[in-house]
Amino acid sequence: MGMGEAGQAELNAARLLLERIGVSPLDLLADVQGKSSAPTFDDYVPVVMASLTAGTRKSYGTYLHRAAERWGSRPIDSVSPSEIRSFLADLLAAMQVRRNARGGRGTQENAIAALRCLYRRATADGFMRETDNPALKVSKPKRLPSTRRALPDAQLQEINVAAVSGGDDPELDGLLVRLHTETACRRGGALSLRPEDLDVEQCLILLREKGGTFRWQPVSPTLMRHLQQHGEQRGAVFGTALLRYRDRHALTYRHYDHLWVRIGKVVPWVASQQISTHWLRHTTLTWVERNFGYAIARAYAGHSEGVGGDVGATAAYVRASMQELAQALSALTGEQHPLAAVVPR
Repeated sequence: MGMGEAGQAELNAARLLLERIGVSPLDLLADVQGKSSAPTFDDYVPVVMASLTAGTRKSYGTYLHRAAERWGSRPIDSVSPSEIRSFLADLLAAMQVRRNARGGRGTQENAIAALRCLYRRATADGFMRETDNPALKVSKPKRLPSTRRALPDAQLQEINVAAVSGGDDPELDGLLVRLHTETACRRGGALSLRPEDLDVEQCLILLREKGGTFRWQPVSPTLMRHLQQHGEQRGAVFGTALLRYRDRHALTYRHYDHLWVRIGKVVPWVASQQISTHWLRHTTLTWVERNFGYAIARAYAGHSEGVGGDVGATAAYVRASMQELAQALSALTGEQHPLAAVVPR
């Protein structure tokens, strides 16, 4: 028997009501069957991991795998905010306490960010609504001011001397310290360098850094020459990593950890203050800002618009040119850069 006009009107009214309250027939079916249509953590974490960039995977991978270990067979939409808070508490209890620890804030922040990333993917894939995201209902801890600061010239000199005075590969270590000091690049930018990213004629290198950004950064003729020699001597070819160990394997993040441990054994204050590569970035950018102003320092850092507290449209009108960056580099290194207008003192 066909549905009468009255029955059809009631069905249309029910559909309209469901649309207004944001409920689909599939939601009702899932409730009736008593099970979710969302995938389990075991099934979905590998999918999310495969969609992340190498840097993000490094930051979030540990926490996503821990979540899969804890809730593996459960649907991703079955976890409550209270369970996430319990998960964070267990992470803190198992955390290895280091000298530079700050009460586990970094662990909590990265764990919440990792779960929010997973649930954003789930929302985009249609497995849940954004309002059902449990990770959004768990607050991140307030970030404390960084303890990093610019290093004075004498301390920077100590680091340089220690880098090239020992270890298994002082040539590589000296090159790394010089690269990060000149360019203020992040570790990811250095590790992603390829032979074709060197513009030898104009003394520029192409840096690929977090957030999928890339930029041309001036370097001194001396550094460019050593980068070329390093790649040629260690077998770097087109499309592969430029920075390599003596055995010709590509450099990894792990080498930076070993480098600063080694320097810290020679220079005690490096170990006690937990100096890292990012301190070199602070040092260079502080010097550029003090001597050449905020706009040039901002461009030197590779910050996109909206980063660092910029508000309004003013930042778009004070962009630094490549010539201004080259001028700052020339003053920093004491070498004439091909794109700089004035010979440095």
